[in-house]
Amino acid sequence: MARTKTAKSRLPAAKRLLARRPISAIVRSRPLHEEVVDRLRDLIIEGEIVPGERLHEINLSETLNVSRTPLREALKLLANEGLVDLLPGRGARVSVLSADGAQDLFEVVSGLERLAAELAAVRMTSRDLTRLKAMHDKMAEHFAAGEKREYFALNHAIHVAIVAAAKNDTLTATHATLMSKARRGSYAALASEARWKESMTEHEELMEALEQREAKLAGEILFTHDRHTGETIGVLLAKADHHHAQL
Repeated sequence: MARTKTAKSRLPAAKRLLARRPISAIVRSRPLHEEVVDRLRDLIIEGEIVPGERLHEINLSETLNVSRTPLREALKLLANEGLVDLLPGRGARVSVLSADGAQDLFEVVSGLERLAAELAAVRMTSRDLTRLKAMHDKMAEHFAAGEKREYFALNHAIHVAIVAAAKNDTLTATHATLMSKARRGSYAALASEARWKESMTEHEELMEALEQREAKLAGEILFTHDRHTGETIGVLLAKADHHHAQL
C-alpha cells in the first residue's frame, strides 16, 4: 500500500487533478494571471493539490489553457502569500504548513480578529449588520445541508466582513496578508466533524454578541474561535506527520 501511495504522489499535479474532478479552462474576463491565482489558490486551500506537491508549469498551463507567462506570475504571487515555495531552477511546489507554524499563525490571526470584532461591534452600520446577518443565515443553511465548500466560502467572507466593519485600513491590510495561509488551515480543520459543529455554534454566539453591540464579548468569542481552529489544525497536522513517519 505504501508503494502505491508513493507512486501516486509522484504523478504530475495536473494529471492527478484531472483524475479527481473536471477542471474547466480559464475564460479571460480580467488580468489572466489573477484568474490563475484564484484557481490555484482554491485548489491548494481545498487540498486538491496537496502540501509538498510539485507544480509542473507545462502540465498546469495545458490543463488551465493558459501560457506559462501568466502561470509564472501567478506562482510568484502565491509564493508571496506563503502557499507556494519557489525552487530556483526546479520550478515550484505547494508549501507545507507545520503544526507549530499553524498554531503560530492562528495566535496572530486570533489577536487581530478579536480587535476587529470589538471595533466592528461599535462601528458597524445597520447596513453592515444586516448584510452580516444574511451571510450568517445562509452559512447556517449550508451547515445544515452538509455543504462544506459552500459553508467555508461564506465563513471566510464573514470573517473578512467583520474586519471590514471595524473601519480600520491598517487592520484590514494586515489581516489580508495572513488570510491565504489561514484559509488553508481553516478548511483543513473542517475535516473534524466535531470542530465543524463547534465552529457553527461559536459563529451563532458571535452573531448574537455583534447584534447586541457587546464589543468585549464579541472579541472574546472570535478570539476563542480562532484559537480552537488553530489547535485543531495543529492536532491534525501532528497526526499526519506521525503517520508519514510510520510509512
